[in-house]
Amino acid sequence: MQDQPPATPAACPAGAHTEPPKAQGPELFTWEFATDPYPAYAWLRENSPVHRTALPSGVEAWLVTRYADAKQALADQRLSKNPAHHDEPAHAKSKTGIPGERSANLMTHLLNIDPPDHTRLRRLVSKAFTPRRVAEFAPRVQELTDQLIDRFAEKGEADLIHDFAFPLPIYAICDLLGVPREDQDDFRDWAGMMIRHGGGPRGGVARSVKKMRGYLAELIHRKRNDPGDDLISGLIRASDHGEHLTENEAAAMAFILLFAGFETTVNLIGNGTYALLTHPEQRERLQESLGGGDMGLLETGIEELLRFDGPVELATWRFATEPLTIGGRDIAQGDPVLVVLAAADRDPERFEDPDTLDLSRRDNQHLGYGHGIHYCLGAPLARLEGQAALATLLRRLPDLRLAAEPGDLRWRGGLIMRGLRTLPVEFTPAQKRT
Repeated sequence: MQDQPPATPAACPAGAHTEPPKAQGPELFTWEFATDPYPAYAWLRENSPVHRTALPSGVEAWLVTRYADAKQALADQRLSKNPAHHDEPAHAKSKTGIPGERSANLMTHLLNIDPPDHTRLRRLVSKAFTPRRVAEFAPRVQELTDQLIDRFAEKGEADLIHDFAFPLPIYAICDLLGVPREDQDDFRDWAGMMIRHGGGPRGGVARSVKKMRGYLAELIHRKRNDPGDDLISGLIRASDHGEHLTENEAAAMAFILLFAGFETTVNLIGNGTYALLTHPEQRERLQESLGGGDMGLLETGIEELLRFDGPVELATWRFATEPLTIGGRDIAQGDPVLVVLAAADRDPERFEDPDTLDLSRRDNQHLGYGHGIHYCLGAPLARLEGQAALATLLRRLPDLRLAAEPGDLRWRGGLIMRGLRTLPVEFTPAQKRT
């Protein structure tokens, strides 16, 4: 999550990396851009596919926008995830990650490290996301989904972000981590602060991160004495059996699973629902399919929603450990590289009619959850939550419709994530379930 900027021109200051003269490109990272970045990304793919720009924070980085280049960059081991490789002064390094993670000693997580530490930590955490464990968690996800819809189904209106898309993954990931039910509302408040302040000062996010860090340290201590069948207890047991997981690593892993695991799913549900409501023919196809007991269109549909307007707009930061070339452009050692997943997944060189939403699309090797060794570990859980959320909404609220004009909706500004601030909807009030 990054700060939402004021209007910032795409061109970078004069210097060693200045682009060759071209036609004037689009403005990037403005409020208008946040609403619909896809025309700007189409221009970049065509005219400057590997594009150096000044970001809102003042940091300069390369944006990679074509699918083939993006896939190459995501798997290139010369692009490190470790911010120590950023060729910038120390004060600038704090502008490239999650606000507050450095000061809260939460840097040693999967988004910031390379092999062999990445391999070791990912192996430990991957045990919580096996197909069997995710399948076992499905009834709890369905229970949470129905409970949340119960709270507003009789009202005939709701904000699907605040009332549904936001709390569902928070409670689910808290259950997975082993956060006691009585403490989960605190996590919801801290996570809410992160989202609300995503378009403003980084201080609000940093304060929430600090509070979360303090709680996680206490929770890890408690679970050492009273472990359970949850992810944090599993990390502690692995450490006690010689896996050399420090307390800071355990806290950082729990933090990033919560941070990355909730906002991506919030945006998957929010963006996906919005796409269905603004493409009624696709929504009707899906409702008919679900009504007939066929889950096939739901499964391909989730993948298409991830491709069409996915929850992660840009992959997290990478830094060149040596000079390299991407898409014909020379990248200097120490330069930051940001792979624009949203642009790559609309590349007409890879996807037929990429700007068309087609829930039955088959050839759909999108990059919505990344590629290579940093492919999103929680993708199976996010897919489960997204499928449960959309299927249950369409089944229980069949005439769900937008309660605002699309142009009046506001998107949360940021650099990494893409999601709506609110999603007001109306529907025929449902009968109270018994």
